[in-house]
Amino acid sequence: MNLPEQPATFRPAEEGDLAWWWRCEDAAGAEVDVPEPYAGQRFANQGDAESWVGEVFAELAAEGVDAVTLFEDQRRVYGPMSLHP
Repeated sequence: MNLPEQPATFRPAEEGDLAWWWRCEDAAGAEVDVPEPYAGQRFANQGDAESWVGEVFAELAAEGVDAVTLFEDQRRVYGPMSLHP
C-alpha cells in the first residue's frame, strides 16, 4: 500500500528547508568566522533563527562578533543588529 507523502510539518527538515541563517560581522561590517558549534547554523524558519541567536548572542560576542544579519537564502531580512547593549 502506498501512502501519500507526509505534510512538511510531520517530516524531518531537509537541507533545502533550512533557508534561514545569520551572517556574523565585526564592527566594520566584515564577515567574522566563528568556531563550531556556531558556524554554519541554518534554520527552518525566522522564529527558530531568532530564538537561537537570542540564546547564543553572548557567546558570539565573546568570539569577536559585533553584529549579526539575518538572511533567508540569499535575501537579507534585516540587520546588521548589534550584539552589544
